[in-house]
Amino acid sequence: MTIRTLTVLAAAAGLAACSGMGAKPPMYSQAGLPDAVKVPAGHTVVMETVGAGDITYECRAKANMPGQHEWVFVGPDARLMDRAGKQVGKYYGPPATWESMDGSKLTATQVAVAPAGTGNIPYQLVKANPAMGSGAMQGVSYIQRVSTQGGVAPAAACGASNMGQKQVVKYQADYIFYRAV
Repeated sequence: MTIRTLTVLAAAAGLAACSGMGAKPPMYSQAGLPDAVKVPAGHTVVMETVGAGDITYECRAKANMPGQHEWVFVGPDARLMDRAGKQVGKYYGPPATWESMDGSKLTATQVAVAPAGTGNIPYQLVKANPAMGSGAMQGVSYIQRVSTQGGVAPAAACGASNMGQKQVVKYQADYIFYRAV
């Protein structure tokens, strides 16, 4: 073989080895989720994010249960990152709001929840309200909260002596955004 032939073969082998680099990762699959939190047919994934941050709870009197208290969910405060770890938005509330770095944002209405294991906030499916502003959130129809870690109400006592006290807990979850096709 000539040097030229070897050079061409080496270049071809290098290109073949790199052909998988930069390939788009496979789309999120709902296959392992409980039916209650699956997005209805006719919708496709348009964005996958990882939310990491805090959930605030407040010690309050239980409704219609005199003398009893409980930790009540107040709201989230999290950064939304893409799969590469770059911040693409934020999630905060109340009301629960997903906001893209491009300024578009939306709120949503809970459709269903399903258990996600001890110590983890539940899986959740929400139906998006129309987005405010143009950008990534425009046209989003559903958002799933999956792969949850932490975020449950504090284990600390909640009673008359600490009513009104707030506790912040760490959490992480994937937020999968869908649009109608």
